[in-house]
Amino acid sequence: MKVLTIRLTAPLQSYGDIATFNYRTTGLHPSKSAMIGMIAAALGYRRDDCRIKKLNQLKYAVRVDQPGTVLRDFQTVEWKWKNKSGTKLTYRDYLQDAVFMVAVGSDDSDLMSRISYSLKHPRFSLFLGRRSNPVAGVLETDLSDSVSPLETLRDKAWQASRWYQRRNSSKEDVRVEVFYDSSLSDTNKYVKVVKDEVISFDSKSREYQSRMESSEFVNLRNPLYEKEKFEDYDAMSIFD
Repeated sequence: MKVLTIRLTAPLQSYGDIATFNYRTTGLHPSKSAMIGMIAAALGYRRDDCRIKKLNQLKYAVRVDQPGTVLRDFQTVEWKWKNKSGTKLTYRDYLQDAVFMVAVGSDDSDLMSRISYSLKHPRFSLFLGRRSNPVAGVLETDLSDSVSPLETLRDKAWQASRWYQRRNSSKEDVRVEVFYDSSLSDTNKYVKVVKDEVISFDSKSREYQSRMESSEFVNLRNPLYEKEKFEDYDAMSIFD
């Protein structure tokens, strides 16, 4: 199987959860539908393109390397309906300073190569959940052979921001959570139903269906653990 890893980072990200006119929350990690939308945009598919549904067949996993914090934005909206008008206070939630490692996989090597190229040379602009959240520069991606996206994220080095790694430099290992298609493992302990498999992205008739998602925790080495310790020692020796 070909597996493509994608590092997602930006000042703000937001992934569909509860969505009403007044209140839109964010999931705490990228949904599969959000990633399918970004891949479809990179490939140049429009919202009503029938090829989008085939992207649901991609195997999917995401690792939370840097959780980020939730920011709530307040917006005043003017409305008018028939002979009435007024203002409403609406709420929008975002994730600040989060870093995620996404892995998608398929046995179709040609498709994976096209996706890998398109994410570096997108036909349409790429966003992390909402149009107000552009990606922070060129995406960091890596295409390789692997057993599955889950196995890839179990082994891949910790990709959190350097300042976040330094903040946790007292820990030799960090514990991070991985969410993945339940079909990727035979020993699923934590399974839930999530409604983020794409039926249609059409703005007039958006529709999703359910899939099974599992999660697990993995331990990753902090690359700054020994380095920070020795740097502190060297700094102290100057004053001995």
